[in-house]
Amino acid sequence: HQGFAAMADVITPAQMDYARHVYHLYPIRVQNRDRVMRSLESKGIGCGIHYPIPIHLQEAYRSLGHKRGDFPVAERAADEFVSLPMFPELTHMDVGIVIAAVKKAIVEARRK
Repeated sequence: HQGFAAMADVITPAQMDYARHVYHLYPIRVQNRDRVMRSLESKGIGCGIHYPIPIHLQEAYRSLGHKRGDFPVAERAADEFVSLPMFPELTHMDVGIVIAAVKKAIVEARRK
């Protein structure tokens, strides 16, 4: 969280004062997600999209009759989330490398 604190372009997971998260995933929200992901992957940094389809557009909820545009915030979030590497063997150095690569990728994505 600290590495992205000064970056308005990165929305990190919310942390509550009363609990600590175990972070089996570390999803952030960024503009130009696909460009950011391509940049990270080109540097050998794995990333992924875990929930690409908002719940109201998933097959299981089709009977409710919702369509694209009914929940624009959920749709925008689904287009912006990218999960960064998160595993027990991740070192502080690795975290720093990922943070620097995300920052650089965001700057590059803005230029295109």
